[in-house]
Amino acid sequence: MRPDVKSGQPLKKEEMHFEPEHIYHVYNRGNRKDPIFFSKKNYLYLLQKIRKEWLVYSDIYSYCLMPNHFHFMLQPKKEGCEFIVLKEKSTHLQNLSKTIGKTLSSYTQAINIQNHTTGNLFQKKTKAKCLSEQFIATSSSRNSDYLTNCFFYIHNNPLAANITQDLRQWPYSSWADYYGFRNGTLCNIPQAMQRIGFNEKDFMNTIYQEPDTKMDSSLW
Repeated sequence: MRPDVKSGQPLKKEEMHFEPEHIYHVYNRGNRKDPIFFSKKNYLYLLQKIRKEWLVYSDIYSYCLMPNHFHFMLQPKKEGCEFIVLKEKSTHLQNLSKTIGKTLSSYTQAINIQNHTTGNLFQKKTKAKCLSEQFIATSSSRNSDYLTNCFFYIHNNPLAANITQDLRQWPYSSWADYYGFRNGTLCNIPQAMQRIGFNEKDFMNTIYQEPDTKMDSSLW
């Protein structure tokens, strides 16, 4: 395991790690690819928890909840990247990664009570892929391509899964907020538009833009 340069603690394999100013694709799916949502109330309950808990430590740029998985594109705030201190010693856990884990654990408990089940609802490791690290190896314009592709990929999920033929009919994503069909406030839309590199006029022409499948590997 490689040590973290700030905490001095070793990072566990595949553990979420966040850096300020970078943008991440955060995702997970149901254990054994099973459903994680069973009613409209379940979708709304998780979104309410995310609003209350994740926004303290991050700005969300886009999201999509699917029947057996979820996607978020977010940028951690400085506070979210700070390491948790226990007994005057810095740990390998950051505020944002800890909060994401607690949110999903709490949601799992609620679903187990609802369904009279036990055990893990999600796969053990929630992933956080840094999209903007491409700054290191590529030009800023190429980096913008990665961010844009992730944005379209996330919103296109319901179409790709044949859940709906019209994204206006899938309320559990940020697509409707960006294209004027809803006034949702979970996403920091102005900041997202600036960071991703959209101008408002050109952006509206992307209403049904599909992701570039050749770049899909950059999202995982």
